[in-house]
Amino acid sequence: MAAGRDTNRVIEIPGPWQHKYVAANGARFHVAECAARSDVPDPPLVLLLHGFPEFWWTWRDQLTALSEAGYRAAAMDLRGYGGSDKTPRGYDPLTLARDVSGVIKALGERNAIVVGVGWGGYVGWVTATLHPREVSALCAVSAPHPLVMLSMLRPGNRVAAFTHVMAMQVPLIPERKLSDPDSGFLRKHLERWSSPHSTFPDTTAVSTYQAALSLWPAPHCALEYHRWLVRSRMRMDGRHFSQLMQRPVTQAVCVIHGADDPAVPARGPAASSRQVAGPFRSELMPDVGHFANEEDPVGFNARLIAWLATLPDAPVVPGQAYG
Repeated sequence: MAAGRDTNRVIEIPGPWQHKYVAANGARFHVAECAARSDVPDPPLVLLLHGFPEFWWTWRDQLTALSEAGYRAAAMDLRGYGGSDKTPRGYDPLTLARDVSGVIKALGERNAIVVGVGWGGYVGWVTATLHPREVSALCAVSAPHPLVMLSMLRPGNRVAAFTHVMAMQVPLIPERKLSDPDSGFLRKHLERWSSPHSTFPDTTAVSTYQAALSLWPAPHCALEYHRWLVRSRMRMDGRHFSQLMQRPVTQAVCVIHGADDPAVPARGPAASSRQVAGPFRSELMPDVGHFANEEDPVGFNARLIAWLATLPDAPVVPGQAYG
């Protein structure tokens, strides 16, 4: 019971949102949700997917902004993170996409606009491709299409994400560094992948993410995402995944990328347009690194909400406009 109370204290951070738990795809998922403002009938659902090494809290500024813009906003903890189940298996993108599709339905909606950053964007691409009925539109932040990402993760490309992913293949040592505050591993990762012009991460962000990733086996689960990416390249499941991802994305897609992102060069999001058959929009944010939604939340929110306003069934909020 003590462990459960500790998890709740670390994960269920109070704010203008509600915490809930839903069952989907054979697991239990934690979701933080902000209802839309009361003068908007039938608000669309925007489901927010965090990246590494984060959890739902990465979307704290977007939850409230989206609510005020007339959307029902929900940020889930991906499998293995935060308050969601930390299962022994299930960290391949096909399972993760089924998780997201299932959470949308568990929240009582037929579909949602999916917004994901980093690994959350990667999972968002997969969900939009393989579960198009549940994803009405996609915003991928610092996350090229998975096939584009695979082509970039090669020796000699000088992509920081390649070095990072390869370093995570070593057993046990990365888990220990990630879970130990004294190692400074998490803080250094956030700093290196942020823009030098950014004030992120501050001490609150570092301590909040460190607390969540110190809940064992969260570090191991988070690293399993990285390990599947490499292991699968030599297995049938990796080839099968690549074949499935050849299907074009037919929904509207917006990619938002930081100009100073050292992990993924700006050419990645641009190249992703080749995988999209629907409307495609690209936004490059100056003086921003990999964590665009946290490094410049005001600029990010303006871009996101302006794109959302172009989609069918966008809510009409009296006296409010975004351009």
